[in-house]
Amino acid sequence: MTGFTLVQLGKRLVAATLALLALASCQTVKTTQPGVVGVDREQNMLVSQRQVDGMALDQYRTTLNEANKKGQLNRNPEQVQRVREIMQRMIPHTAVFRADASRWSWEANVITSDQLNAWCMPGGKIAVFTGLIERLQLTDDELAAVMGHEISHALREHARERISKEVGANLLISILGAATGTDTRTASQGYQLLVGLPNSREMETEADRIGIELMARAGYDPRAAVSIWQKMQRAGNGGPPQFLSTHPSYATRINDLTQYAQRVMPLYQQNKEIRK
Repeated sequence: MTGFTLVQLGKRLVAATLALLALASCQTVKTTQPGVVGVDREQNMLVSQRQVDGMALDQYRTTLNEANKKGQLNRNPEQVQRVREIMQRMIPHTAVFRADASRWSWEANVITSDQLNAWCMPGGKIAVFTGLIERLQLTDDELAAVMGHEISHALREHARERISKEVGANLLISILGAATGTDTRTASQGYQLLVGLPNSREMETEADRIGIELMARAGYDPRAAVSIWQKMQRAGNGGPPQFLSTHPSYATRINDLTQYAQRVMPLYQQNKEIRK
């Protein structure tokens, strides 16, 4: 019995030591400049941008290949043109937040799907789903609001940050399990409720605010960021309570965007002529 206990203790100490060494390699970075909207939070990263960009590119290629095989890729030339023109107008203004972004290998594609969805992977790979455009009957300004939000996730490296948070949380929970020999499922669930979900909501708010500045600088009416979420609210039939969601509630989001639309209106007024 004593020998077994010592072996188990040794394993726990090794696991705890490795976890602490990994956490010690965590870097505090500032991925973007604050802009007019003032997003200025430093982020803790446990994985490199290069690692995440590589994984994202592999997933992006896989997604496009699957869509292409199903005949779902870029079927409507008019929609593709709209999406790519909005992207091209926004790209120069990404430099306000990070100087390297305008040199990314940007791409935009449209996938035929009934989903109300769009995303921008790390490195500037964008996909917009036809369900979002068609079911919500998006104007160019509203489409720019969606794309600005998704581009902002990439600028802020939120995917890298989420992965880092998960890695860090799992390591800390492993330390707890190694030290106590207990089941860590409850601790993992508690982390998601108390830390993981609020952090995800913080990232969504940051993307909303940076996105609304990007669209204003590109000459798109920032008030469309409010109207798109009003449309999403009508289409979404409510949703879970905010404290159980990875996204802010519709009311919280709409109120915040209304305030920030007013903050960036001077930028829109200065730049709206570039679209003509």
